[in-house]
Amino acid sequence: MSITLPNLLLDTPSATTEIASRIGACLIAGDTLLLHGDIGAGKSYFARALIQSLQDRPEDVPSPTFTLVQTYETQLGEVWHADLYRLSDPGEAEELGLTDAFSSAICLIEWPDRLASLAPKGALSLHFQYTDNNTQRDLSFMGGSDTLCTRISRALA
Repeated sequence: MSITLPNLLLDTPSATTEIASRIGACLIAGDTLLLHGDIGAGKSYFARALIQSLQDRPEDVPSPTFTLVQTYETQLGEVWHADLYRLSDPGEAEELGLTDAFSSAICLIEWPDRLASLAPKGALSLHFQYTDNNTQRDLSFMGGSDTLCTRISRALA
């Protein structure tokens, strides 16, 4: 059975925050979200909102553009937020510990194409695209395990 998640129109930052919070609430250790989109499309904003929604007291969540990986302890366990834009080889992701984190933490990965074949099989891809007027974002989903998609489908209902 394959679960199809609906495309969503994110017309305000608060709409993005709401969707990120709803998705975040249903994640468990071992879930990976692959965040695709151009620079400025909303990947980091979405990740920040999701992470903050899981913290007892929301704290600053900087983009890991230069650190490559930031980790957070949350109500649901450890969350890894990675920005792989600066990686030149998939092996560098292994050196960061990402392949181990895929099974033990919730992982949010920006620029997941840098993982190549290291991307977990059950990962869900989220594609952020500008709409024609550049003030809204279209969010579409691809892949993901049936169990992850079922949980997210229920969270979005």
